[in-house]
Amino acid sequence: MTASSYAEEDPMRRRTLLTATAAAGPVTLLVGLDEALADTPAATGGGPLDARLAAARELYDKGSHARLLTALPGLIVDGHAAASSRRELDQARLSSVYSLAAAVLSKLGSYGRARLTADRARTWAEVSGSPLASAAAVRELAIVLRHQDRGEEAQRLMAAAASALEATGLRTDASASAYAQMLCTLSYTAARSGHRAEALAMTEEARRAARGLLAVPPAGRLFPTSPAAVDLYAVGVHWALGDAGAALEAGKNLHPAQFPTAERKARMSTDMARAWWAWGRPEQTARALLDACRASPGEVRDRPAIRSIVDELAERHPRTSGVRELRAAMAR
Repeated sequence: MTASSYAEEDPMRRRTLLTATAAAGPVTLLVGLDEALADTPAATGGGPLDARLAAARELYDKGSHARLLTALPGLIVDGHAAASSRRELDQARLSSVYSLAAAVLSKLGSYGRARLTADRARTWAEVSGSPLASAAAVRELAIVLRHQDRGEEAQRLMAAAASALEATGLRTDASASAYAQMLCTLSYTAARSGHRAEALAMTEEARRAARGLLAVPPAGRLFPTSPAAVDLYAVGVHWALGDAGAALEAGKNLHPAQFPTAERKARMSTDMARAWWAWGRPEQTARALLDACRASPGEVRDRPAIRSIVDELAERHPRTSGVRELRAAMAR
Protein backbone atom coordinates (compact mmCIF):
# COMPACT_ATOMS: atom_id res chain seq x y z
CA MET A 1 0.00 0.00 0.00
CA THR A 2 1.43 3.35 -0.99
CA ALA A 3 1.43 6.33 1.32
CA SER A 4 -1.06 8.17 -0.88
CA SER A 5 -3.53 5.27 -1.03
CA TYR A 6 -3.30 4.87 2.75
CA ALA A 7 -4.10 8.55 3.20
CA GLU A 8 -7.18 8.18 1.01
CA GLU A 9 -8.58 5.26 3.06
CA ASP A 10 -11.61 5.78 5.23
CA PRO A 11 -10.38 7.12 8.60
CA MET A 12 -12.92 5.04 10.52
CA ARG A 13 -11.58 1.85 8.89
CA ARG A 14 -8.03 2.78 9.91
CA ARG A 15 -9.14 3.41 13.49
CA THR A 16 -10.96 0.07 13.53
CA LEU A 17 -7.84 -1.77 12.41
CA LEU A 18 -5.67 0.02 14.95
CA THR A 19 -8.18 -0.64 17.72
CA ALA A 20 -8.31 -4.33 16.87
CA THR A 21 -4.52 -4.53 16.92
CA ALA A 22 -4.25 -2.75 20.27
CA ALA A 23 -6.95 -4.89 21.83
CA ALA A 24 -5.47 -8.19 20.69
CA GLY A 25 -3.25 -8.20 23.75
CA PRO A 26 0.48 -7.62 24.20
CA VAL A 27 2.18 -9.60 21.44
CA THR A 28 4.86 -11.10 23.66
CA LEU A 29 2.27 -12.35 26.15
CA LEU A 30 0.22 -14.00 23.42
CA VAL A 31 3.36 -15.62 22.03
CA GLY A 32 4.01 -17.19 25.42
CA LEU A 33 0.48 -18.52 25.48
CA ASP A 34 0.80 -19.81 21.92
CA GLU A 35 3.91 -21.76 22.87
CA ALA A 36 2.12 -23.42 25.79
CA LEU A 37 -0.81 -24.31 23.53
CA ALA A 38 1.36 -25.66 20.70
CA ASP A 39 3.76 -27.88 22.63
CA THR A 40 3.25 -28.21 26.36
CA PRO A 41 6.73 -28.08 27.97
CA ALA A 42 7.82 -29.61 31.26
CA ALA A 43 6.00 -28.65 34.44
CA THR A 44 7.15 -25.47 36.16
CA GLY A 45 6.61 -26.64 39.73
CA GLY A 46 5.21 -23.23 40.51
CA GLY A 47 3.14 -24.24 43.51
CA PRO A 48 -0.33 -25.58 44.34
CA LEU A 49 -2.63 -25.31 41.34
CA ASP A 50 -5.80 -24.52 43.28
CA ALA A 51 -4.26 -21.41 44.79
CA ARG A 52 -2.78 -20.31 41.47
CA LEU A 53 -6.05 -20.85 39.62
CA ALA A 54 -7.89 -18.85 42.27
CA ALA A 55 -5.31 -16.06 41.88
CA ALA A 56 -5.74 -16.16 38.10
CA ARG A 57 -9.51 -15.83 38.47
CA GLU A 58 -8.94 -12.82 40.71
CA LEU A 59 -6.87 -11.23 37.95
CA TYR A 60 -9.76 -11.80 35.54
CA ASP A 61 -12.20 -10.34 38.06
CA LYS A 62 -10.02 -7.24 38.34
CA GLY A 63 -9.66 -6.83 34.58
CA SER A 64 -5.88 -7.37 34.86
CA HIS A 65 -5.68 -9.03 31.47
CA ALA A 66 -1.94 -8.64 30.83
CA ARG A 67 -1.04 -10.20 34.18
CA LEU A 68 -3.49 -13.02 33.54
CA LEU A 69 -1.95 -13.72 30.13
CA THR A 70 1.42 -13.93 31.87
CA ALA A 71 0.12 -16.49 34.37
CA LEU A 72 -1.81 -18.71 31.97
CA PRO A 73 1.08 -20.56 30.22
CA GLY A 74 2.41 -21.87 33.54
CA LEU A 75 -1.09 -22.86 34.64
CA ILE A 76 -1.67 -24.76 31.41
CA VAL A 77 1.67 -26.56 31.67
CA ASP A 78 1.24 -27.54 35.31
CA GLY A 79 -2.42 -28.36 34.78
CA HIS A 80 -1.46 -30.92 32.16
CA ALA A 81 1.16 -32.39 34.45
CA ALA A 82 -1.43 -32.78 37.21
CA ALA A 83 -4.07 -34.20 34.83
CA SER A 84 -1.70 -37.01 33.89
CA SER A 85 -2.73 -38.53 37.24
CA ARG A 86 -6.07 -39.33 35.53
CA ARG A 87 -7.91 -38.14 38.62
CA GLU A 88 -11.22 -36.49 37.79
CA LEU A 89 -10.50 -33.48 40.00
CA ASP A 90 -7.22 -32.77 38.22
CA GLN A 91 -8.87 -33.13 34.83
CA ALA A 92 -11.71 -30.80 35.81
CA ARG A 93 -9.18 -28.27 37.08
CA LEU A 94 -7.35 -28.32 33.73
CA SER A 95 -10.68 -27.76 31.98
CA SER A 96 -11.23 -24.73 34.23
CA VAL A 97 -7.82 -23.35 33.27
CA TYR A 98 -8.69 -23.61 29.60
CA SER A 99 -12.14 -22.07 30.19
CA LEU A 100 -10.50 -19.11 31.90
CA ALA A 101 -8.09 -18.74 29.00
CA ALA A 102 -10.98 -18.80 26.53
CA ALA A 103 -12.85 -16.16 28.55
CA VAL A 104 -10.01 -13.65 28.55
CA LEU A 105 -9.09 -14.30 24.92
CA SER A 106 -12.70 -13.71 23.84
CA LYS A 107 -12.73 -10.49 25.81
CA LEU A 108 -9.60 -9.35 23.98
CA GLY A 109 -11.03 -10.26 20.59
CA SER A 110 -8.57 -13.10 19.96
CA TYR A 111 -11.24 -15.52 18.79
CA GLY A 112 -9.03 -18.07 17.06
CA ARG A 113 -7.11 -18.74 20.26
CA ALA A 114 -10.32 -18.59 22.26
CA ARG A 115 -11.86 -21.29 20.06
CA LEU A 116 -8.84 -23.54 20.59
CA THR A 117 -8.84 -23.14 24.36
CA ALA A 118 -12.63 -23.52 24.61
CA ASP A 119 -12.46 -26.77 22.62
CA ARG A 120 -9.78 -28.08 24.97
CA ALA A 121 -11.79 -27.01 28.00
CA ARG A 122 -14.75 -28.97 26.70
CA THR A 123 -12.66 -32.08 25.99
CA TRP A 124 -11.11 -32.16 29.47
CA ALA A 125 -14.49 -31.46 31.08
CA GLU A 126 -15.98 -34.47 29.30
CA VAL A 127 -13.05 -36.64 30.38
CA SER A 128 -13.46 -35.49 33.99
CA GLY A 129 -17.22 -36.06 34.07
CA SER A 130 -17.78 -32.80 35.97
CA PRO A 131 -21.15 -31.20 35.06
CA LEU A 132 -20.02 -27.75 36.20
CA ALA A 133 -16.73 -27.88 34.30
CA SER A 134 -18.64 -29.04 31.23
CA ALA A 135 -21.15 -26.20 31.54
CA ALA A 136 -18.36 -23.63 31.87
CA ALA A 137 -16.54 -25.01 28.83
CA VAL A 138 -19.66 -25.11 26.66
CA ARG A 139 -20.52 -21.55 27.65
CA GLU A 140 -17.09 -20.29 26.56
CA LEU A 141 -17.30 -22.23 23.30
CA ALA A 142 -20.75 -20.81 22.57
CA ILE A 143 -19.48 -17.28 23.17
CA VAL A 144 -16.67 -17.83 20.66
CA LEU A 145 -19.06 -19.31 18.09
CA ARG A 146 -21.34 -16.31 18.50
CA HIS A 147 -18.45 -13.97 17.76
CA GLN A 148 -17.59 -16.07 14.71
CA ASP A 149 -21.10 -15.50 13.32
CA ARG A 150 -22.21 -19.02 14.16
CA GLY A 151 -25.02 -17.98 16.44
CA GLU A 152 -27.43 -20.76 15.53
CA GLU A 153 -24.82 -23.39 16.38
CA ALA A 154 -23.98 -21.58 19.61
CA GLN A 155 -27.65 -21.49 20.57
CA ARG A 156 -28.13 -25.22 19.98
CA LEU A 157 -25.00 -25.98 21.98
CA MET A 158 -26.12 -23.84 24.90
CA ALA A 159 -29.66 -25.23 24.90
CA ALA A 160 -28.36 -28.80 25.07
CA ALA A 161 -25.90 -27.92 27.84
CA ALA A 162 -28.57 -26.13 29.91
CA SER A 163 -30.89 -29.13 29.58
CA ALA A 164 -28.10 -31.51 30.61
CA LEU A 165 -27.34 -29.39 33.65
CA GLU A 166 -31.01 -29.19 34.62
CA ALA A 167 -31.22 -32.99 34.39
CA THR A 168 -28.72 -33.27 37.26
CA GLY A 169 -31.44 -32.05 39.60
CA LEU A 170 -29.76 -28.74 40.54
CA ARG A 171 -29.40 -29.94 44.12
CA THR A 172 -26.70 -27.45 45.13
CA ASP A 173 -26.45 -23.68 45.08
CA ALA A 174 -23.47 -23.97 42.74
CA SER A 175 -25.41 -25.99 40.18
CA ALA A 176 -28.48 -23.72 40.45
CA SER A 177 -26.21 -20.73 39.91
CA ALA A 178 -24.64 -22.41 36.89
CA TYR A 179 -28.07 -23.17 35.41
CA ALA A 180 -29.23 -19.56 35.77
CA GLN A 181 -26.01 -18.38 34.12
CA MET A 182 -26.46 -20.80 31.23
CA LEU A 183 -29.97 -19.46 30.66
CA CYS A 184 -28.59 -15.91 30.65
CA THR A 185 -25.98 -16.77 28.03
CA LEU A 186 -28.60 -18.64 26.02
CA SER A 187 -30.93 -15.64 26.08
CA TYR A 188 -28.20 -13.28 24.89
CA THR A 189 -27.10 -15.75 22.20
CA ALA A 190 -30.69 -15.97 20.96
CA ALA A 191 -30.95 -12.18 20.94
CA ARG A 192 -27.80 -11.81 18.86
CA SER A 193 -29.29 -14.30 16.38
CA GLY A 194 -32.48 -12.23 16.14
CA HIS A 195 -34.74 -14.69 17.98
CA ARG A 196 -36.67 -12.12 19.97
CA ALA A 197 -39.38 -14.28 21.53
CA GLU A 198 -36.94 -16.97 22.58
CA ALA A 199 -34.47 -14.45 23.98
CA LEU A 200 -37.10 -12.75 26.13
CA ALA A 201 -38.53 -16.09 27.29
CA MET A 202 -35.09 -17.31 28.33
CA THR A 203 -34.47 -14.05 30.20
CA GLU A 204 -37.62 -14.57 32.24
CA GLU A 205 -36.70 -18.21 32.86
CA ALA A 206 -33.27 -17.08 34.08
CA ARG A 207 -34.96 -14.65 36.48
CA ARG A 208 -37.06 -17.48 37.89
CA ALA A 209 -34.00 -19.70 38.22
CA ALA A 210 -32.10 -16.96 40.07
CA ARG A 211 -34.79 -16.11 42.64
CA GLY A 212 -33.30 -18.35 45.33
CA LEU A 213 -29.71 -17.31 44.74
CA LEU A 214 -27.72 -15.09 47.07
CA ALA A 215 -27.55 -11.40 46.27
CA VAL A 216 -23.75 -11.59 46.54
CA PRO A 217 -22.33 -14.94 45.36
CA PRO A 218 -19.58 -16.59 47.44
CA ALA A 219 -16.03 -15.74 46.40
CA GLY A 220 -14.47 -18.22 44.00
CA ARG A 221 -17.73 -19.67 42.68
CA LEU A 222 -17.35 -20.86 39.08
CA PHE A 223 -20.69 -19.32 38.10
CA PRO A 224 -21.15 -16.23 40.32
CA THR A 225 -24.76 -15.63 39.31
CA SER A 226 -27.20 -13.45 41.26
CA PRO A 227 -30.57 -11.82 40.58
CA ALA A 228 -28.75 -8.58 39.74
CA ALA A 229 -26.50 -10.44 37.30
CA VAL A 230 -29.59 -11.70 35.47
CA ASP A 231 -30.95 -8.15 35.28
CA LEU A 232 -27.63 -7.07 33.80
CA TYR A 233 -27.94 -9.73 31.14
CA ALA A 234 -31.41 -8.37 30.36
CA VAL A 235 -29.78 -5.04 29.52
CA GLY A 236 -27.60 -6.81 26.96
CA VAL A 237 -30.47 -8.84 25.58
CA HIS A 238 -32.61 -5.77 24.88
CA TRP A 239 -29.62 -3.94 23.40
CA ALA A 240 -28.91 -6.91 21.11
CA LEU A 241 -32.55 -6.90 20.02
CA GLY A 242 -32.18 -3.25 19.02
CA ASP A 243 -34.36 -1.85 21.80
CA ALA A 244 -32.15 0.65 23.60
CA GLY A 245 -35.06 2.10 25.56
CA ALA A 246 -35.93 -1.31 27.03
CA ALA A 247 -32.24 -1.89 27.79
CA LEU A 248 -32.05 1.35 29.76
CA GLU A 249 -35.27 0.48 31.58
CA ALA A 250 -33.89 -2.97 32.48
CA GLY A 251 -30.77 -1.42 33.96
CA LYS A 252 -32.25 1.58 35.74
CA ASN A 253 -32.13 -0.02 39.20
CA LEU A 254 -28.70 -1.60 38.88
CA HIS A 255 -25.83 -0.15 40.87
CA PRO A 256 -22.18 -1.15 41.43
CA ALA A 257 -22.68 -2.40 45.00
CA GLN A 258 -24.75 -5.28 43.63
CA PHE A 259 -21.69 -6.75 41.91
CA PRO A 260 -18.79 -8.19 43.93
CA THR A 261 -15.95 -7.83 41.41
CA ALA A 262 -14.40 -4.95 39.51
CA GLU A 263 -14.99 -6.78 36.23
CA ARG A 264 -18.74 -7.05 36.88
CA LYS A 265 -19.00 -3.45 38.10
CA ALA A 266 -17.29 -2.28 34.92
CA ARG A 267 -19.39 -4.60 32.79
CA MET A 268 -22.53 -3.05 34.24
CA SER A 269 -21.28 0.38 33.16
CA THR A 270 -20.15 -0.70 29.69
CA ASP A 271 -23.47 -2.41 29.03
CA MET A 272 -25.30 0.73 30.05
CA ALA A 273 -22.91 2.77 27.89
CA ARG A 274 -23.82 0.67 24.85
CA ALA A 275 -27.50 1.27 25.53
CA TRP A 276 -27.01 5.01 25.97
CA TRP A 277 -24.95 5.14 22.78
CA ALA A 278 -27.65 3.28 20.83
CA TRP A 279 -30.20 5.71 22.31
CA GLY A 280 -28.17 8.65 20.97
CA ARG A 281 -27.01 10.10 24.31
CA PRO A 282 -23.26 10.83 24.05
CA GLU A 283 -22.93 12.55 27.45
CA GLN A 284 -24.53 9.67 29.32
CA THR A 285 -22.42 7.26 27.26
CA ALA A 286 -19.22 9.03 28.25
CA ARG A 287 -20.26 9.13 31.90
CA ALA A 288 -20.97 5.40 31.94
CA LEU A 289 -17.65 4.61 30.26
CA LEU A 290 -15.81 6.76 32.81
CA ASP A 291 -17.51 4.78 35.57
CA ALA A 292 -16.30 1.59 33.87
CA CYS A 293 -12.75 2.94 33.66
CA ARG A 294 -12.77 3.76 37.36
CA ALA A 295 -13.92 0.24 38.22
CA SER A 296 -11.61 -1.61 35.82
CA PRO A 297 -9.70 0.24 33.07
CA GLY A 298 -9.01 -3.00 31.22
CA GLU A 299 -12.72 -3.53 30.61
CA VAL A 300 -12.71 -0.41 28.44
CA ARG A 301 -9.20 -0.40 27.02
CA ASP A 302 -8.94 -4.07 26.10
CA ARG A 303 -12.38 -4.79 24.59
CA PRO A 304 -12.51 -3.88 20.89
CA ALA A 305 -16.25 -3.14 20.83
CA ILE A 306 -15.99 -0.74 23.77
CA ARG A 307 -12.86 0.95 22.44
CA SER A 308 -14.71 1.60 19.20
CA ILE A 309 -17.42 3.50 21.09
CA VAL A 310 -14.74 5.63 22.75
CA ASP A 311 -13.21 6.38 19.34
CA GLU A 312 -16.58 7.29 17.86
CA LEU A 313 -17.35 9.55 20.80
CA ALA A 314 -14.06 11.38 20.34
CA GLU A 315 -14.68 11.65 16.59
CA ARG A 316 -18.28 12.79 16.66
CA HIS A 317 -18.65 14.51 20.05
CA PRO A 318 -15.21 15.82 21.07
CA ARG A 319 -16.65 18.70 23.13
CA THR A 320 -19.26 16.67 24.99
CA SER A 321 -18.82 16.60 28.76
CA GLY A 322 -16.68 13.67 29.86
CA VAL A 323 -15.23 12.78 26.45
CA ARG A 324 -11.89 14.52 27.00
CA GLU A 325 -11.55 12.94 30.43
CA LEU A 326 -12.42 9.56 28.94
CA ARG A 327 -9.75 9.87 26.26
CA ALA A 328 -7.20 10.83 28.92
CA ALA A 329 -8.17 7.77 30.97
CA MET A 330 -7.70 5.55 27.93
CA ALA A 331 -4.22 6.94 27.33
CA ARG A 332 -2.89 6.21 30.84
